[in-house]
Amino acid sequence: MKDKDKEFLKRLLATFRVEAEEHLRVIASGLLELERKPKSSKAGEVLETVFREAHSLKGAARSVNLRDIEAICQPMESAFALLKQQELVISPELCDLFHQAVDHISQLVSSTEAERAPSARALTRELIRQLEDVSGGVAPRISSGDPTPIADEIRVEVSPALSGGVPVETHPTPEDKTFPAGTVRMPTTKLTRLLLQAEEMTLAKISAAQRAVELQEINRSLLSWKRESTKWKDRQAADGAMRWDEWRGWNEAQLDAIQGRAAAVSRAFEQDQRGLRRMVDEHLEEMKKVLMLPVASIVDAFPKFVRDLGREHGKEVELIIRGMELEMDKRVLEEMKDPLIHLIRNCLDHGIEKPEERVRMGKPSHGTIILAFSARDSRRAEILVSDDGAGIRLDQVRSAAIKAGIIPEEMSEKPDPHKTLSLIFQSGISTSQIITDISGRGLGLAIVREKVEKLEGVVSVESQTDVGTTFCILLPLTLATFRGILVRVDEHLFLLPSINVERAARVRQEEIRTIENRETIALDGQIFSMVRLGEALGLPTRNNRSSAAKNLAVAASGYIQVVVVESGNKGIAFQVDEVMGEHEVLVKELGRQLSRVRNIAGAAILGSGKVAPVLNIPDLMKSAARPPVAAGDVVKTPAKAVKILVAEDSITARTLLKNILETAGYEVATAVDGMDAFTQLRSGEFDLIVSDVDMPRMSGFELTAKIRGEKKLGELPVVLVTALESREDRERGIDVGADAYIVKSSFDQSNLLEVVKRLI
Repeated sequence: MKDKDKEFLKRLLATFRVEAEEHLRVIASGLLELERKPKSSKAGEVLETVFREAHSLKGAARSVNLRDIEAICQPMESAFALLKQQELVISPELCDLFHQAVDHISQLVSSTEAERAPSARALTRELIRQLEDVSGGVAPRISSGDPTPIADEIRVEVSPALSGGVPVETHPTPEDKTFPAGTVRMPTTKLTRLLLQAEEMTLAKISAAQRAVELQEINRSLLSWKRESTKWKDRQAADGAMRWDEWRGWNEAQLDAIQGRAAAVSRAFEQDQRGLRRMVDEHLEEMKKVLMLPVASIVDAFPKFVRDLGREHGKEVELIIRGMELEMDKRVLEEMKDPLIHLIRNCLDHGIEKPEERVRMGKPSHGTIILAFSARDSRRAEILVSDDGAGIRLDQVRSAAIKAGIIPEEMSEKPDPHKTLSLIFQSGISTSQIITDISGRGLGLAIVREKVEKLEGVVSVESQTDVGTTFCILLPLTLATFRGILVRVDEHLFLLPSINVERAARVRQEEIRTIENRETIALDGQIFSMVRLGEALGLPTRNNRSSAAKNLAVAASGYIQVVVVESGNKGIAFQVDEVMGEHEVLVKELGRQLSRVRNIAGAAILGSGKVAPVLNIPDLMKSAARPPVAAGDVVKTPAKAVKILVAEDSITARTLLKNILETAGYEVATAVDGMDAFTQLRSGEFDLIVSDVDMPRMSGFELTAKIRGEKKLGELPVVLVTALESREDRERGIDVGADAYIVKSSFDQSNLLEVVKRLI
């Protein structure tokens, strides 16, 4: 094949991938609607839509010679036709088969023929066979790898803006591998406005060229004046007489002419500058709109995600999404997709109870998760993620924080509910009963906070036991520009994000009060802690002469300058030497060499050419609240080596686990099965046990139960490493008292070491 033909085929396949993902999203959305309301008045319209999408996808696959995708679409289209003709009845099993087919097609679309494993080809043949059975009138069956369907139904609801009974046009999410990188979809009206603005900027270019010509003329006039002045001096030296009146008149005429030209250029330049400022501002606003995408572009896949996760956990879940028409900066949406998935998974995994438990508590059998987007004001968006589940158990959070060493045990005697809730965003805090490959590591909410703070946002949480939990996220609508309050501390300049600055004020010295060893001030009846910004940032102390001069200046005026900074529902007043006003600047990251500097988020070049660091507000609030560290404080090291017992009947797996743990510095003993392990545990001392599940004489489940039944061994951490990955096996691991459940199919040595480190 010629290089030109290869390039054309590559472009054609890229176009097909985008089109295919569009078809697959609409089919998946329609299937969810049919599964939720199979007998609604709009079911016929939805069926017609998914039928047409399957037909279009089949034709598109045929046009690029992707026969495997075409072969799956053919019987699926036939099955949709039978549903339309009411010769086939929608059922959970049938929906599972359709969803499995859609997922597999999506994988085929994102991979090439050479990348596909033999198992993928086998699954293609099996799906074609099952779909042909369905279109031939045979009831579908669920393969052994599918999750067991739960009773009744999984209820997944989206707002009318997304579905309204008929799937609407969807947008590829930024993370999709099939969507071409660096591409943004937008209405042509936006492009038209950008073109008109670009044409207007041609006038600015012409005006700038004209001003340059005029300045050159002024410069030539000045040079001519200088040459003529030199001639006058030479003539005076030669004649011996100074013709003052003539010389003064000539100079004044030259000066008037140049001053007139300079004044005209100055007026023209001011006018040009006003026009250029207007054009740049308007162009920037339009570019912001280009990068503004509807929230639907990242949440259109959430309903299916909730459906699949609900089935995996044996729970009935209703997802309600509101405000998807809100437009936000594409970069904000890209950064927030994973945190929102973490929050939804947290609600479903930790919040929503099992159907039988909800019924016993007088709740509906299905839980509800609400994901709501709204504009708080012209600059900020609010995202609410709430559930009607069990709520957050504060005692469990405190226990987890004490166990992780985040708070001392004595702090739990007088707990503050708000401070306790905020602990869930700390890394390593989890109330999960067991650590698995997807839950219990205490990382999810820490990642959420990190992402939100990176975007100059704030996350908070409220919870009521047996009522539910609500996470609230405040974010900027766009990242295109940055406005900051410029402050001076000694000779240092810093920028505080305007979105976090509540006010700047001058306070009399006598109004400063000391409460619990902290200086405080009162503003409009509200008490704020006051911290010197230089001390919070750890700036070096000024020399005595400078300090004395500064103190004299403050004493003379009787006032100090403070800037009240807010993050979440907490505010601190920072004392500065001078507030230099609000500035719009372009913020630059610090680069890979300085990817994370405490208290610093980036840097900006001011109009004067000076560089001002942009302060990281969450870091700054922590630095202001952090007590000073004593010079003699040292990190304590473990008094003895940690001893671990590995129980595994396979000599290969046993040797692998032993080597991994010994390389990490642990002392390791081994057992060939559960009975051998239990004997060693009763006769020796161990800090943790890593065990297989399927072993002769005594399984890992039985071993864990016997450990929990022994008074001496009851608190010993147990990690199960097994090939059994079904929901029932995980739940059995919880029931017998295991602390962690690691599936061998997703085994990674860093994964194991992380779990061991957390449990010891």
